Amino acid sequence: MISPHDLFIDGQWRPAADGRRFPVHDPADGSELARFAAATESDCLAAVDAAADALAGWAATPPRQRSEILRACFDILTAEREQLAAVIVAENGKAYADALGEAAYAAEFFRWFAEEAVRIGGDFRLSPSGDKTIVVRRDPIGVSVLITPWNFPAAMATRKIAPALAAGCSVVLKPATQTPLTAAYIVEVLRRAGVPAGVVNLVTPVPTGPAVSAMLHHPAVRKLSFTGSTGVGRLLLREAADQVVSSSMELGGNAPFVVLPGADLDAAVEGAMVAKMRNGGCACTAANRFYVHDSLVDEFSTRITVAMKELTMGPGADRSNDVGALVSPEERDKVSRLVEHAVAEGATVALGGEAPAIGAFYPPTVLTDVRHGSEINRTEIFGPVTAIVSFSDVDEAVAMANDTIYGLIAYVYGDPGQALAVAQRIDAGMVAVNRGVLSDPAAPFGGTKQSGLGREGSSEGILEFLEEKYIGIEV
Repeated sequence: MISPHDLFIDGQWRPAADGRRFPVHDPADGSELARFAAATESDCLAAVDAAADALAGWAATPPRQRSEILRACFDILTAEREQLAAVIVAENGKAYADALGEAAYAAEFFRWFAEEAVRIGGDFRLSPSGDKTIVVRRDPIGVSVLITPWNFPAAMATRKIAPALAAGCSVVLKPATQTPLTAAYIVEVLRRAGVPAGVVNLVTPVPTGPAVSAMLHHPAVRKLSFTGSTGVGRLLLREAADQVVSSSMELGGNAPFVVLPGADLDAAVEGAMVAKMRNGGCACTAANRFYVHDSLVDEFSTRITVAMKELTMGPGADRSNDVGALVSPEERDKVSRLVEHAVAEGATVALGGEAPAIGAFYPPTVLTDVRHGSEINRTEIFGPVTAIVSFSDVDEAVAMANDTIYGLIAYVYGDPGQALAVAQRIDAGMVAVNRGVLSDPAAPFGGTKQSGLGREGSSEGILEFLEEKYIGIEV
């Protein structure tokens, strides 16, 4: 299936109102893949109107019917995961293996929330005074604006669309302009699976800010779900405040990876490679700050340098490559500047550190002697760079791990008892103990501090798109 290059509004693929389009590039070589419709503000408001018109009918659709449609989406995406992976590789640049894994992960949200759609609960009880029966039901919150990033263009879309539709909400999806083809592929699957016209809409406004603001000020919009940077999240929360729009935020991360004294180094290096290099390091869950005990830091640094050196870098379409391109030259240059600044602050380059001249590539890189509190230690790298800091005391490691405005995820390797004790002291929404990957549709995904608000996935994920209504009945 070829991704459409148009907006999807009220069940129809259509160009922008003024006919404008923007280019979508392959970051591996800079070639133009497509010219996608650049939505106007009026297009975006038309999408909200369509979602508002479709809301009542979709909310009244029996949960089992909504469930079957979501299950059909899972079946289609599972059958077409290689086609979807090819689209992801083309516009995002990631390695094919990462794209194939994302395609499977994206499909799983449709399966999970197909099952949750028929299990929306409520409450029924006698009041303590005995004067009334308390009935609490959960209803769809309403029209939802979903804003997704470029790093996981399929999975971040399905992680929002699936619970919204399961709850009975209608949606307007606004993907990143770097990766609209993946979003269009997902939306076309939803159409093929039988989602009624207006329930799912796709817009790609250029410029983004004014159109998103207009949608958030539309009186029909009752929910905003955003995945992206903390800085943009702050701006959107201010916009959402004007109409008191309920907001879920999955924002930036700065994940610590703590290797405790006595840790199994084979397991720690294996887990570090997954935690760091999944998606080429372009994940909010990517290990960003490596804190390794003095007794292990030299051996850990040597082993992970060897492991990183074995990775092959090149276009994601070549399935033999382990590391693809970053999404754009701008992202490559950001990573390059962070590494250059780290070296200026005293870090040592053990591997990599220089970008090739062609394509948006950055090589697997290892930095040792990194100082806690340095720029690269404070910044979400979003690239294949391992920055290693040593520590001498476990309390010091916990303090450094918590010394950030972010609190999305952390990783701890060590004796299970000690590692669990440290995990309980780290201020993060998720902690992986002796494992390098944690995301699962069945688990609540989200962070503390400035890493976000609310949870996605699990049974909690559908609650973000439901409101409780209390009805008191005279006894």
